[in-house]
Amino acid sequence: MMKTWIFNRTNRCCVGKGLRRVLTFCLFTLLLLSCSVSYKFNGASINYNEVKSIQIDEFPVRSAYVWAPMGPLFNDELKDQFARHTRLTQVKRNGDWVLQGEITRYDQQNKAVSSEGYSSQMELSLTVNVRFKNNKNHSEDFERQFTARQTFETVVSLDAVQEELVTLMIKDICDQIFNATAANW
Repeated sequence: MMKTWIFNRTNRCCVGKGLRRVLTFCLFTLLLLSCSVSYKFNGASINYNEVKSIQIDEFPVRSAYVWAPMGPLFNDELKDQFARHTRLTQVKRNGDWVLQGEITRYDQQNKAVSSEGYSSQMELSLTVNVRFKNNKNHSEDFERQFTARQTFETVVSLDAVQEELVTLMIKDICDQIFNATAANW
């Protein structure tokens, strides 16, 4: 069987434009697949050689207005946040990092008034006081309040939306606490 080659004036092999594009595309794809950059960003900037454990105490509810499941929901979410995003071991005492505090405020207030003079929106807010102690670097210690807010229409009762809104506020506050401690933002 005889192979046929097509040569141009300079004696180079001519390949059709379509085949050239396919070969270029294949080469480019192979290059992309062989060179990959792996970068995982979870927000944490922790020196794991120095900090190995975290102590997260229970945050009691000290607000005048209380919704019973709020305390356990908050405590579980805060512990889960650090378990999901760090390699720190959670301990009951003598942690390299210590998180303590309390839920100090949970209330609702009018957010907007309709043209008839009635409340059309309510705002639910949650405030948590946090004391952070870094036993490896006390210059990073702080005591700070974190607040989250959610709005709901007054055509629905608070009972109908309370669990969803409190869960969103707790997630927001736990993100704020994580960013202030583990991410150093």
